[in-house]
Amino acid sequence: MSHSSSDTAPDFTRRFVNLADERLGAVAIFATDDFFADKQRMLQSAPAIFYPDKYDDNGKWMDGWESRRKRVEGHDYAIVRLATSGRIYGVDIDTSHFTGNFPPAASLEGCFCPAGDPDENADWTEIVAPQGLGASAHHYAEVTSSAIYTHVRLHIYPDGGIARLRVYGRPNRDWTEMAAKGEQVDLAAMINGGIAVAWSDAHYGNPNVVLAPGRGVNMGDGWETSRRREPGNEWLIIELGHPGEIEKIVIDTCHFKGNFPDRVSIQGTYVDGEKDKSIIARSMFWQTILPEQKMQADRIHEFGGAAITARGPVSHLRINSIPDGGISRIRILGKPAKP
Repeated sequence: MSHSSSDTAPDFTRRFVNLADERLGAVAIFATDDFFADKQRMLQSAPAIFYPDKYDDNGKWMDGWESRRKRVEGHDYAIVRLATSGRIYGVDIDTSHFTGNFPPAASLEGCFCPAGDPDENADWTEIVAPQGLGASAHHYAEVTSSAIYTHVRLHIYPDGGIARLRVYGRPNRDWTEMAAKGEQVDLAAMINGGIAVAWSDAHYGNPNVVLAPGRGVNMGDGWETSRRREPGNEWLIIELGHPGEIEKIVIDTCHFKGNFPDRVSIQGTYVDGEKDKSIIARSMFWQTILPEQKMQADRIHEFGGAAITARGPVSHLRINSIPDGGISRIRILGKPAKP
C-alpha cells in the first residue's frame, strides 16, 4: 500500500470510476460502531474537510467515519453497497485530517451479492491484505482479483477514523443485452463507466464531475479551467463506457454565468483495445462530431440530428472549450455498439 499525494496517485484513480461514490448511489449499510462520525460520510465525493472549532453532542466533528475508542477485544468494520457491481482495480483508504485518531491498519474484502445485501452466510474474499496506515494521508492499494463485486467490507484495526474510502473499478454492464435492445443510453455517464482520461487544464475542479448524475449543485461542481492567456483552447478527452453511435449531445453550463465557454466543439474516434500513449496528440486530428456551437450562460444545450456530423461508433471524445471556461455536465446519448 502506497502513501502519496493526489499529484502522484496511481493510474487507477484516473482510469476508473469510484464505485463507492455516494452521488452514484453507494451506501454504507452497516458499521460496528460510528459513534463519532457517521459511516456514510466516507463515501462523499468531495475531499474531506476540517473545521477546527466544530463539535457535536458526541465530541469533535470529523468528516469521515469514526468509531469510538475500543475497550474490548476485536476491531471495527463497515460494509458498503457499491453504486453498481463491477471489477475493482484499486482503492484509496484516506485518513485526511485524522492525526491522533486514525487506525494503525486496515484491510478490505469484497463479495458478490446481486440479490440483496449480504447476510451472515455471505462469502467474503480478501482483496486488500491488512496494511499499515498513517496520519492524514492517502493509502493506495492495487486489487488484482478479476472477480465482480457488489459490496466491500472495510476492516480497521482496532478502531479510529477513515475520511474517505474510494473503490476504483469498471462498472459491470451487460453491453451485449443493451446493444440488442437498441435503447438510447448515456454512453459517457460515470455509472456506465465513462471517464475523463486527459485534459489541458483543470484549475478549478475535477473534470470527471462532468460525467456525474444530475445537474451541478454550484459553480464548483463542474470542470472549469483557468483564464487562457495564449492562443488556442482548452480541451477534455473522455473515454466512453462503451463504444456507440452518438444520437444526441447535451452540454450544461449550469451556474457558469460569467465564465462559460464562448463556443464548444466535439471531435471523436474509435480506439480498438487499450488507449495508446499518443492519444492526446492524435486527438487534434479526430473527426468532427459536433462543429463549433455558441454557448450561453447557465443553460442546457441540446444537439442532435443534423448537428451531429459524423456517424459510426466512437469510443473516445475530445471536448473543445473555446477558448476556456466552465462546463457543469456533459451527456453523450446514443446506442451502444455490439461488443
